[in-house]
Amino acid sequence: MPMRSPWTCILWDVDGTIVDASDGILRRLAITLEHFGKRAPTRAELVHWIGPPMYDSFQVTAGMTPAESTEAVSFYRTLGKADGYTTGARLFAGIDELIRDVAAAGIAQATASSKPEVQVDALMDHFDLSPCFTAIVGATLDERTLSAKADIVAEALRRLRSAGVDTSRPVLVGDRHHDVEGGADNGVPVIFVRWGFSWPHESAGAQVAVDTVDQLRELLLVGDVDE
Repeated sequence: MPMRSPWTCILWDVDGTIVDASDGILRRLAITLEHFGKRAPTRAELVHWIGPPMYDSFQVTAGMTPAESTEAVSFYRTLGKADGYTTGARLFAGIDELIRDVAAAGIAQATASSKPEVQVDALMDHFDLSPCFTAIVGATLDERTLSAKADIVAEALRRLRSAGVDTSRPVLVGDRHHDVEGGADNGVPVIFVRWGFSWPHESAGAQVAVDTVDQLRELLLVGDVDE
């Protein structure tokens, strides 16, 4: 049965929505924080780190100054480059099939991630998902020039429009309150996924929250009904 979508384009958060990169993030955070004389986080504390830009998290969560945070981000990114951006990363079950089915239905897609764009590129290539996206958008490497979720969503929409995509009915799929807020700042409704790294209250303000990829599929794709 031919599939269509109620949306003209779909924006995707990456960490916690498409990809679980928590093992690598936790290891690199532990090394970085201990290097700067801070306590390494536990796995349960990753909820404070995955989602917002690392530049912000080193200040808010680790109590660093802006200058210290800049240095910590550089150290952390050096570790990531040495590791390889895809080391330890895995897809959430079924999400790749959904993204490919959305692409097959002719619906334009873009990433809208606070993760550095070079890393998003590497991850999408690694999982052979790059051909599904009209635009792959992420933060700048310094996580300061372009990092706020609202700005990243705006950039994703801009690149889609530049590619000739109809952005009149966009939707953002994400797993943190930053996604909800970034979507709202751009007038983009958000489908909140609960399999990522979030607290229960973070879905407040989203158009709807889902627990499974099957539930998400029902909101992104519908079958054409014969007249």
